[in-house]
Amino acid sequence: MSQYMILLYDDPSVWTKLSPEEMQKAMEKYMAWGKKPFTLGGKRLTQDAGRVMRTQGGQPHTMDGPYSETKEVLGGFYTIEAADYDEAVERTLDHPHLQFGTIEVRQIFGT
Repeated sequence: MSQYMILLYDDPSVWTKLSPEEMQKAMEKYMAWGKKPFTLGGKRLTQDAGRVMRTQGGQPHTMDGPYSETKEVLGGFYTIEAADYDEAVERTLDHPHLQFGTIEVRQIFGT
């Protein structure tokens, strides 16, 4: 089996519009999805901007970021097992995040 990263992108302001009850239901769905037998793990990321590192003129530079042209940011990830991309996508079709944002599926090198 290969391993795939399921990257969760969203506009963080979506979450501020949910009632406490809606937030609780959403979190329960995420927790349940994370317990599926093909799920190896996952984490939510903090809402800070993080840091971006680039080399400029041969020297490393660190900046606040990432900043992009979209409001969507990487908010979390899961690692799953699947035979191929088709199966990875199929396994992800019922992920609750599709209600709130975008999911990117990427194969992990060497698996």
